[in-house]
Amino acid sequence: MKWIRQYVSTERGVFEIFISGDGSPVCITHNYSEFNETGDAFAETFTDNHKVILVNLRETGNSAKATEPYQLSIIEAVLDLDEIRKELGYNKWSFAGHSTGGMIGVLYGIHFSNSLKSLILVGTSAREYTLSSKDCIYNAKHPKNQRMIELISLLKSGTLTEIEKEKLTEERTKFSLYNPNKYNEYFSFNIKKEMSTKRLDFFNRELSIFDVTRQLDRITTNTLIICGRYDVQCPIQYSIEMSKLIPNNKLVIFEESNHYPFLEEKEKFKDSILCIVS
Repeated sequence: MKWIRQYVSTERGVFEIFISGDGSPVCITHNYSEFNETGDAFAETFTDNHKVILVNLRETGNSAKATEPYQLSIIEAVLDLDEIRKELGYNKWSFAGHSTGGMIGVLYGIHFSNSLKSLILVGTSAREYTLSSKDCIYNAKHPKNQRMIELISLLKSGTLTEIEKEKLTEERTKFSLYNPNKYNEYFSFNIKKEMSTKRLDFFNRELSIFDVTRQLDRITTNTLIICGRYDVQCPIQYSIEMSKLIPNNKLVIFEESNHYPFLEEKEKFKDSILCIVS
């Protein structure tokens, strides 16, 4: 799939975006991923029927830099995204977010539901999820926590060769698959993403105080919540919690998925999003 790079100039700065597909617009981003012309696996699942706008947030790729630390916060990402929507000329668009991208989506729905046709939240949470659940691999009580933390530290170091980085990324990703033996099948595409250390470091601090569960009733747009039954990053309990608190939502649980239902049960995922994104 070909992704076309564009730049959007807003009052809040210039942002790098990548566009693919045709149809109604769907905005997709992630809190600390750096995208390029090779695209993104999550975003690819929407391109069959939609025009996808894949956004590099502040301090990722060639987007605007942060002049103040607070500009790396989740709410600032939401404010930037809505300015991009306006500059692109959309009265409304849908937003889809996976993992920390979904946390951005939660805040987007709380503060700008009127800007959204629909909201898709995949494998995510409306509050801090690492300390409160031993089922989360980032929790110190999880049996694979120590190795996961080691892998993240190594990947952030900036000293790895490409081969070393690929090997460690594979090991890290396999922790989040229902069937790790299918890694090569799921990740056979030529997508090359980077990780913004600045944004990741800020997110790790912000996460410790993140809790917007009491504001979820402010989300008025149609919302689809998806989670793998065995998600080790954002355990299923947080998706169930959001479903209980967001009005007008549908919860779909993927019984043979971990953190990547859009790859692990791809056709079911595509069918699920068709019911809400039009």
